[in-house]
Amino acid sequence: MEGTGATRKHAFTTTRDGGATLDADELCDLVFETLDETYAHIETHSIAGVAVSTLWHSVLGVDGRGRPTMPIFSWADRRAADAAGELRERLDGTEVHRRTGCVLHSSYLPAKLLWLSRSFPEAFSRTEVWISPGEYLHSRLFNEAYVGTSMAAGTGLLDQNSKTWDESILAALPIEADQLSPISDEPSRGLRAEWARRWPALADVPWFPAVGDGACSNIGSGCTGSGRLALMVGTSGAMRILWKADSVRVPEGLWCYRSDAKRFVAGGALSDGGNLVGWLRETLRLPKPEETEEILATMEPDAHGLTFLPLLAGERGPGWADTANGTVAGLSMTTSPAEILRAAMEAVALRFALIAERLDAAFPEGASSREVIATGGGLSRSPTWTGILADALGRPMTASAVPEASSRGAALLALEALGGPGIEEAAVPLGETYEPDLSRHTIYREALKRQRELYDAVMRKA
Repeated sequence: MEGTGATRKHAFTTTRDGGATLDADELCDLVFETLDETYAHIETHSIAGVAVSTLWHSVLGVDGRGRPTMPIFSWADRRAADAAGELRERLDGTEVHRRTGCVLHSSYLPAKLLWLSRSFPEAFSRTEVWISPGEYLHSRLFNEAYVGTSMAAGTGLLDQNSKTWDESILAALPIEADQLSPISDEPSRGLRAEWARRWPALADVPWFPAVGDGACSNIGSGCTGSGRLALMVGTSGAMRILWKADSVRVPEGLWCYRSDAKRFVAGGALSDGGNLVGWLRETLRLPKPEETEEILATMEPDAHGLTFLPLLAGERGPGWADTANGTVAGLSMTTSPAEILRAAMEAVALRFALIAERLDAAFPEGASSREVIATGGGLSRSPTWTGILADALGRPMTASAVPEASSRGAALLALEALGGPGIEEAAVPLGETYEPDLSRHTIYREALKRQRELYDAVMRKA
């Protein structure tokens, strides 16, 4: 419904040692504020249900009364890197990836839980249950907490085919299976009294468990089959394919989760996206975004003489180097701030090109004609960056006309569960298509070779 959207800004609390956390109650309060604002516009309408999209791969602990024992440790928190390395020595990483669709990396819960047990022993010992932000929100609204298939699938603790907690991984961790929520996609009804009084029209409608934002983004942008590839640049970045299946053979070199009980989503993720551009805008004191966009648009591809590794927030894909950091080679006294920004945008595009290669290898049927749909605020604010991505990939890229694909995707999944049309049937508004310039693509292929060489050199010294 037009005019009913509401937003609040929030950001991770970051630390120099790689921390990236959120306060669980502050995050819930922001959700409640946005819901208050939207509710004022919809109170007199008939509401069929409530759906939630939330960040994947994040965890907090709660005590016996359901109160947090610690903040939310997000996917971006890198402090569990050593614990991930220990797990890689103790467990067969190939088998773990085959079962869970996740690598042993600081992004996921196995490494985080092992690290938390040693870094915060007192809080760890007081924790009764380990939950996601979506589960915590649910527990505050209802007298129950369980985890949906989607959120469980992004933990690194779930066997994707059996849809059960993986006993082999749990045996290597200082937690028990009963410290994880039951898995269910059934909605809850009957808000607790304080919330029922606050939003009476929502008191008895079904509230669905949270779904991972990445899967929701694919669904909301219409990328619901192997013929479409979603490329998202928000705070971070990701490239994904979603398809319907009962079981999966996890593709090599990619992560793979369940988007719900009957579908999977596979792809690669970048820790640097819009956050990198935002950091450069502030650090380099660039002109206003509109003026900077005009400067970027006049630059020729890879003409800055820089080779940029966009790994300032670590690496999730495609190499999964826990301790990676950003590197820029080729700086000179004549390098301008705008050239550094353009190099960063091109570098992110080159990382996406690597992920696209792996997706095409894993899903070869129709790869040459596969549509690429661009989503996320990072691209909607920079047509130049969208064009760079099309040139780097060497294939057309169509901008999504959906302003908030993740929220829309969660709503479409809920509508399907309520007996409405399947997500594959939803009409999808699309925007401009960016055709690749093949001469620029050739230049970017050479730039990718340099980036690979720099990556290999940096990793050898790490």
